[in-house]
Amino acid sequence: MLNINERFPIPESELSWRFVRSSGPGGQNVNKVASKAVLTWDLASNASLPEDVKARLRTQQRRRINSENRLILTSQRYRDQDRNRQDCLDKLREMVVQALHVPRKRRATRPTRGSREARLRAKVHRSAAKATRRPPQEE
Repeated sequence: MLNINERFPIPESELSWRFVRSSGPGGQNVNKVASKAVLTWDLASNASLPEDVKARLRTQQRRRINSENRLILTSQRYRDQDRNRQDCLDKLREMVVQALHVPRKRRATRPTRGSREARLRAKVHRSAAKATRRPPQEE
């Protein structure tokens, strides 16, 4: 059971694991041990998260979700399987916590008078600086 918080636990039965050989350094053991952890989580069959949270998760992590609506996480940071497995769970927890946060709606505002005047002053200043670079005009 992966506890995101007290309201949203993810049962271990929804998570599927694969362990493959990791790339990078590892010494003589690297070709014998499958230490890279690959976590697959089917979002469609998940019942513990509300639909709006799953929708936010899909938009925030769209590169990690495949066409079958499965979230795929990998970890090969450590040389042993258990720590990579825990790293995947930590990554998943962080992603779901981020998706639980409902973003505030943006209120449309108008630029202040001072900011409009500052923008126009900057344009005049920039125009004057560029005008000095031009060759003189004959009349």
